[in-house]
Amino acid sequence: MDCGILTSKTILLFLSLVFWGAGAALAYVGAYMLRSYDTFESFIQDKQTLIPAAIVIGISVVMFIFGLVGCCATLRESKVGLCCFFVIIMLIFAAEVTALVFSFIYQGKIGEGLEKSMSDVYDKYDGKNPESQAVNLLQSELKCCGVYNMSSWLDTPWFIANKTIPLSCCKNTTQCNGEPTQPNQFYSDGCEPKLVKLLHDTMTYGMLVVLGFAIIKFFGMLSVCVITCRSNSRRKGYQAIYG
Repeated sequence: MDCGILTSKTILLFLSLVFWGAGAALAYVGAYMLRSYDTFESFIQDKQTLIPAAIVIGISVVMFIFGLVGCCATLRESKVGLCCFFVIIMLIFAAEVTALVFSFIYQGKIGEGLEKSMSDVYDKYDGKNPESQAVNLLQSELKCCGVYNMSSWLDTPWFIANKTIPLSCCKNTTQCNGEPTQPNQFYSDGCEPKLVKLLHDTMTYGMLVVLGFAIIKFFGMLSVCVITCRSNSRRKGYQAIYG
């Protein structure tokens, strides 16, 4: 086995390992995106924003399988296998580009309708129902209060009935009674802009990871082309010597 073929095999085996590693990383990214959306699903009306995450997880599963195909095709020096591997890489590359496009499109739509959906959830707050749990989690996790600020609570049925603001708005729950007469005890930032920023950051993180792996796939396609051409040249050379 000449040095060129050995190097080519090493490159393809490395790319197969990259497939497995990339699959694991993409699975983590997709799960992280879904978990971020699931945590605050009560405030997100447009479920289409989950499409990029679903695509990413689907790609990760396929990449584990195709990494195995790449190893087998490389070790056997199968022209058909290498061609299939090239098609596989090209399809995954196209899927990753699709995920990037969807991410770019829906990143700009994250904030659409969020204000209304959050206001509806806040209006249903009674301290016990699932909406209340979602609001408390949102405010404590993001360290925010109300849709825009503490005053957003003043028009809600909860405040009208109880004359207090939920303790999840408080900076220090042990020293807070929820009365609006002491605004310094509440978080000053509203939850709507913080939630939009969180979802934007999550989407951007996913886009950057997918972009990085798309670049790897591009060089993978080039490597398969080089290896196939090198293998064909070697076979023709042997035929000419022994012909």
